[in-house]
Amino acid sequence: MKTTPFQQVKANFGDKTKLVSAVQSLATEALWLDRVNADKGLAKISNNKLLRLHAALTRAKDQFGSRDALVNAVLGLVKRGKDDGYKTLLATYPVPRLLDLHDSLGKKSNPPAAAQAEGAKRKARSKKAKLKAAA
Repeated sequence: MKTTPFQQVKANFGDKTKLVSAVQSLATEALWLDRVNADKGLAKISNNKLLRLHAALTRAKDQFGSRDALVNAVLGLVKRGKDDGYKTLLATYPVPRLLDLHDSLGKKSNPPAAAQAEGAKRKARSKKAKLKAAA
């Protein structure tokens, strides 16, 4: 049975205030672009969004350390490391969007092993066919 966001918050953090404080502790200047409404704050955001935000910030902090490192990793995958205009554009993206972009680019640049094996078989078959035709 699937658990609700409220049940996940209770199981992992105890209550919503602890989840909000955990997100705020991760939301340092190195990772966070502050776009939250100052009047409402993080406490008014839904449990589901807070859980996703906490997971994204935790992953970014563990895997990359900072937003700048994440932006540089995306630039490396696109092979546009010296493109300052694109870098400033990526710097305006929030962390979850940068992580999604990094993941999608990583999948494109590293196809699954099964697809690589299939490509190797096709090349081997085409070489054999060319050798037979030449003979």
